[in-house]
Amino acid sequence: MTARTRPVALTIAGTDSCGGAGVAADLKTFEAHDVWGTAAITAVTAQDTTGSFGAQLVTPEFVELQMRLVADDIGVDAAKTGMLGSGDIVSAVASVLGDLDSCPLVVDPILMSAAGHSLLAPDAVEALLNELLPLATVVTPNLGEAAALSGIVVEDRNAMERAARAIGELGPAVVMVTGGHLEGAGSPDCVLAGGQLQWLEGDRIESPHSHGGGCVLSAAICAELARGMEPVDACIAGKRFVERAITAGFQLGGGPGPVDPGWERRR
Repeated sequence: MTARTRPVALTIAGTDSCGGAGVAADLKTFEAHDVWGTAAITAVTAQDTTGSFGAQLVTPEFVELQMRLVADDIGVDAAKTGMLGSGDIVSAVASVLGDLDSCPLVVDPILMSAAGHSLLAPDAVEALLNELLPLATVVTPNLGEAAALSGIVVEDRNAMERAARAIGELGPAVVMVTGGHLEGAGSPDCVLAGGQLQWLEGDRIESPHSHGGGCVLSAAICAELARGMEPVDACIAGKRFVERAITAGFQLGGGPGPVDPGWERRR
C-alpha cells in the first residue's frame, strides 16, 4: 500500500440510474469534501425520479472481493453502507469490515426506497442488527428505519429518544435518528453518544427535491470521519451539509429532483 495524499472513503451500496442517490450521491459527496471516493457495488437498480423499477443484487462473494481489493491496495480511512439487499451480503460486508479494526463505519440502514419499494430482504434485518450495527461508529436511521430497528413506533421526539437508546444497546457508538419526516415546522435530529443525548435543531426546508438526502447525509458524515473529525462533530457537520444540499435541490425529470451535494461549487 502506497502513501496517500488525500483521505479515502469507501461506499458499499447500490447504484441509482438517475444519479441522485446510492453510490452516485456518495461519490459526489466525498468529492465535495476533498475525499477520494471508492466503491463496492452491492446492487444495480433501474430507477428514475418517479420510482424504482427493479434491482439486481451482486453476489456476496463479489461484494467482498471489491471491498478487499480496495482495502488491501489503497486503504480505507472511513466506510459507509447503503443498500445491502440480502442477509448474505450483510454478512459478507460485516466480515470484511470486521477485519478493518481502525476504520470508522457509518451505517445508513436503508430498508425502503422513498417510493416504498423494499431494498432489504426481511430476513436480512436480523443480520444487520447482529452483525453490522455492532461495528458501526455512526448509524443514521430515519423515523421508519428507527422503528424497524428498535420495535418502537417513532412519531415524536420522545419516541425518537427511546428508539435511539434501544438501537444504541445494539452496539453502535453513535445513533443519529433523523427527524425529517416529523410533523411540524422543525426538522430535529436526535444524536445519542456515550449515553448522552443531543438534539440537532433545524428548520424544515420546503422543497420537493429531496431524493438522495439520506445518502448524502451519511456520506458527508463518512467523509468527515475520513478527515479525522470526531463522530458527533461529524454528525453536526453532516446535517449542515445536507441542509445546504436540500436547499440547492433542483428539478430533474418528472418526479422529485435530487439534492445537490455539489452546492458549494455553485454558490
